[in-house]
Parts: sequence; structure tokens; C-alpha cells
Amino acid sequence: MTHPATLHVASAQYPIGQPKTLTEWEDKIALWVKSGAATGAQLLVFPEYAAIEQAACFGADVYGDLQITLTKVAELAPSRVALHATLARRHNVHILVGSGPARTTDGRFVNAAQLVTPNGSAGVQEKLIMTPFEHGWGISAGGPVRVFETRIGTFGIAICYDSEFPLLVRAMAEAGADVVLVPSCTERISGYHRVRTGSMARALENTLCTVQSPTVGDAPWSPAVDFNAGAAGIYVPSEHGVSDDGVIAQGRLNAAEWVSAKVDLARLRHIRETGEMRNFADWSNQPGSPMSGVLVERVVLD
Repeated sequence: MTHPATLHVASAQYPIGQPKTLTEWEDKIALWVKSGAATGAQLLVFPEYAAIEQAACFGADVYGDLQITLTKVAELAPSRVALHATLARRHNVHILVGSGPARTTDGRFVNAAQLVTPNGSAGVQEKLIMTPFEHGWGISAGGPVRVFETRIGTFGIAICYDSEFPLLVRAMAEAGADVVLVPSCTERISGYHRVRTGSMARALENTLCTVQSPTVGDAPWSPAVDFNAGAAGIYVPSEHGVSDDGVIAQGRLNAAEWVSAKVDLARLRHIRETGEMRNFADWSNQPGSPMSGVLVERVVLD
């Protein structure tokens, strides 16, 4: 496992638009990746369900029907990941692709996010716990829990609602994650704050960094991502010499922008055993099982 000392990360507050063609959508993604890379970031994080935007390219017969939308966007997953891999190579960045529906071998839809590297490797994390809305859409729980070992760090991915469940992220931390990426898509400000609170709590509990990336803006054409509220944030434990309030960087609510920061990973590892408080080390002092009990699959990406 590699142990880089620092990570420069940029998190997208990504606006859901209504592109008329796939070429228009591809040009938008290329521009966003270019501007994200211009921040100097090594890793660009896009939000949950950003991929749904592709449905707009096929007209109202597709984007106006949720089941047809899921089917069409799932069909586009290989080409969508390939585009991001090309852009990752061009700009020498790692990219968390905006998540979207993927079809399982037994025909179910899951919500999947892909982490791609400049060398063309790709790893997939499926969302583990469904919201009531996703149950209504026909999205199923996926798995397993994974951590992704790369040359810039080891990452977990907790897609939106998953960040609100401590044992899932604890399992990623126990498996070596330095950073947990939290792509999100929330309709209301209350939903945004739930995910933000979860992200900050997971950073505190596990002495690591969490990175939230939300969809923003209104897209009334879509029955899935019609309203979007949130702000990007990069969070760490509240710790002297790291951050007094646990916030390394915070975006402007509902603005379309990148939020970037450098994270001192070496310092976070050090304070796991030497900090003011030692939540990671003291986890086992809780009554009950000291371990998360969640099995984690390790994926090495070139």
C-alpha cells in the first residue's frame, strides 16, 4: 500500500443541465475536468447521479420516463467511463465519475460510481443502502464494500446515504482508507446537511478526510434529479494543527464551482495515535464488537 504525504483534491458542485446531444454533454464534462485540473488537484470528485444528465440528450420520450432513463443511462456506462478515462489521462488526474445506474447480470439496477486513473484503470463502488426514493425508482442495493489503492492514496467511496452509516465507513478505514469520497445528490437543504453531518462525523470517528461533492441547480425536465441543493466540502477531524472546525474547504451553497484543497494525509495518520483525542484508536473501547464486521474488498488501481 502506498502512503502519500499529501493529497490535492477538488470537489465539484456540479450543475445538472439539459444537454441536447451527447457531444454537448461530453464537451461540458471535458470543460469541467479541464477547469478542475487547473486547480492543481490530483483527484477530481463528481457527484451522485450526475450521469442522469445524459438522459436529456435523447428527448422527452427518454428523459420524461424514469425507467427508460435508467435503462438508457445504464447502457451508456461503458462509454461514460471511457470518456473520463481519456480525460484523466489527458490531464494526469484521477477522477471519480459521477455515479449513475448500472445493470447487474440479473437485470437489476444499482447506483455505481467509478474511480478512474490516468493509466486507464477503473474501480467500481456500488451504493450499499437505498433511500426511500431509490426503492421507489427500482434501484437495488449493491456491493461489496471496497477500498481502492492508488499511487495518490487509498480511497473509500460512500455514496450519499451510505455516509450516514458509521460501520460502512469504519470498515473502509480499517481496510486502510486515507480518504472517503462522498458523492451526493439531495433535493432539499435538509438532505444536504444530513450528508454533510455524516461526512464530518465519519472524518471525526476515523481520523481521516471525507470529500463531499453534490449536484446543484434545478432540472425540472428530469423525474430523478429535478431539484438539487448542496455545497462541496472537504472535512477532517477538529484537531489542533489540522483544522479547528473540521472544515478544510467549503463551497458556496448551490453555486456551480470547484472546491479544492490540499490535505495533509501524513498528519492525519500521525494523530490517529498521538492526537488530542484518538477516536480511531479508541473505537474498540465501545461496548460491543470492536470491529465493523463489514467485509471489504481491496482493489489496486494502476
